[in-house]
Amino acid sequence: MNYQSIIDKYYPEDNELRHILMVHSRSVADKALAIVDKHPEFHADRQFVEEAAMLHDIGIFRCDAPGIHCHGTEPYICHGPIGAELLRAEGFPRHARVCERHTGAGLSLREIEEQNLPVPHKDLLPETIEEQIICYADKFFSKTRLTTEKTLEQATRSLYNFGNEGAERFIGWSEKFA
Repeated sequence: MNYQSIIDKYYPEDNELRHILMVHSRSVADKALAIVDKHPEFHADRQFVEEAAMLHDIGIFRCDAPGIHCHGTEPYICHGPIGAELLRAEGFPRHARVCERHTGAGLSLREIEEQNLPVPHKDLLPETIEEQIICYADKFFSKTRLTTEKTLEQATRSLYNFGNEGAERFIGWSEKFA
């Protein structure tokens, strides 16, 4: 798979949104790959981790998030399922799962229903080691401060803003991936 050709298809213009996507995704990919390299015992698929990390936010262009130059119509929380839809249509269902399962530290059906989130009503939790690594790495990088990596404490604190369940899952990953 050539992830760059998929990015080029959906982000053909060299503009600020593409820049944000590329810098953020490269930071996530590099952190995820460092985890893969540090933990050979996980037997993670290194090539897949890089590809999926570079594509995990492919759906942001359809969302309404002007602060990061996204001028679509969908709520930002929908960028994962949107990206999953795009990647399934491209023939990459495994990569699509990373898209739909990386929001927060994943979303359980209970969280989705309790918060009435506008995403598919099913568990959207990272299951494979690759999904977990990419989801974890993503929490250290925002799209508004591209050159700054959050500390573990900052990333954890930001997850607690959305409830305990995801934050606790993230803490578990921090111990696993240390």
